[in-house]
Amino acid sequence: MKLTVIGGGGVRSMFLAKSIASRAKSLDITELCFMDNDSEKLEIFGKMAKKVAELIEPSLNFTLTTDAVEAVKEADYVITTIRVGGDSMRVRDERIALGLGILGQETTGAAGFSFAMRSIPALIEYCELIKKYSKPDVKVFNFTNPAGLVSQALSDKGYAFTFGICDAPSSMLNSFAELLGVPSESVYGKIYGLNHLSFFSSVTASGENVTDKLICSDEAYDKTDMRYFDKDFLMKKGFIPNEYFYYFFNREKAVENILRAEKTRGELIEEVNALMLKELSSVDIENDYETAVGIFEKYYGIRENSYMSGETGVSRHKKWSFDPFSEDDGGYAGVALRYIDIIKSGREGEMIFCTKNKGALSYLDDDDVVEITCNVSKDSVEPVKFNSSETDHFADELIRRMKYYERTAARAILNKDISLACDALASHPLVESYSLAKKLMDEYIRLNKDYSDGWK
Repeated sequence: MKLTVIGGGGVRSMFLAKSIASRAKSLDITELCFMDNDSEKLEIFGKMAKKVAELIEPSLNFTLTTDAVEAVKEADYVITTIRVGGDSMRVRDERIALGLGILGQETTGAAGFSFAMRSIPALIEYCELIKKYSKPDVKVFNFTNPAGLVSQALSDKGYAFTFGICDAPSSMLNSFAELLGVPSESVYGKIYGLNHLSFFSSVTASGENVTDKLICSDEAYDKTDMRYFDKDFLMKKGFIPNEYFYYFFNREKAVENILRAEKTRGELIEEVNALMLKELSSVDIENDYETAVGIFEKYYGIRENSYMSGETGVSRHKKWSFDPFSEDDGGYAGVALRYIDIIKSGREGEMIFCTKNKGALSYLDDDDVVEITCNVSKDSVEPVKFNSSETDHFADELIRRMKYYERTAARAILNKDISLACDALASHPLVESYSLAKKLMDEYIRLNKDYSDGWK
């Protein structure tokens, strides 16, 4: 079995390699290919990933390439995690929005539209290559942001072999398991909504409903990503939101905090990544792997502990290290591997995917892509239906509005339609202004002229 990662020169490549190599033998993965069109990053992060895989599973045939056709040829599964334009374009996306007093966050905020203007055309090109060169029953797991909007566009284009994945829900559940002192596989969450705007209606541990216990736990607001929310609010609502709900819940506070901070998240990531690349470029990774990992740990720890700190004023304080042999939740690779495991075993299982709604949420269209608990079998992925008593009406209305934005934005980008794009951005809950939407589009069309031209 061949698994390909498009975007294999990314900073998180070692995590992918660790997760995949750890499960390679049990899942019959014999070939792993990491592809990236940035040869410098592939030479550094790709090589580090390859070294990790060799340490864990020496028999795995691991290749690195800049050739997309070679990468997807005869692939059974493909993970896409690309950043078209690199960190510098993210910085510009977000600064343009902030300059208009709008939240610029690259997935939830208005900057996500600009990111999608680059991501969607590139992913369409990859999907066409996958259709032509990969196995007939290939499945693609897209982690490229903004995942909800991108998944909607790929679905609208008819790429039924694609699923959107995100590691935020599984990471939240794993943090609950750690808090409760129980095995991670015993914790289950029923979730509905959109990518980065989803809600756990219930969480169970070893069959016991622990939703209220978590919501009432002061420790949960200290040790999990419930730290971004008011306890009284969650007690009234009875749901546990994705951490990105913070941006909708505290829009003006998020913008104020970002503008007051020394750097935006994008600017910090750009700076940290550049420093990390500079140091790693002087290391012989194949013969001095430990030194390379030490450099990686230093800079990745800065990234992790600063996550959402500028926007929220809340920092993480956790010593960070990378051990190829330690257990972990697998991140977004873990989502793909769980699917492969279900297909290989022939049994049924439950997973969280970005996939077509198919009536699961009655207030959305059947073709709307949602992030939701799904029943997965060898033959199908079926979203679990939620009745009105299981969802919160406040959350439902926000989901409905954000889905209108995603649906309209996908159509706008696929058709390069400025009028539709302005409609989409004006309806975005974090923009809510047609005049600002027009200003954003003027700026984003200029910014992305080398990546997405022909807008009319």
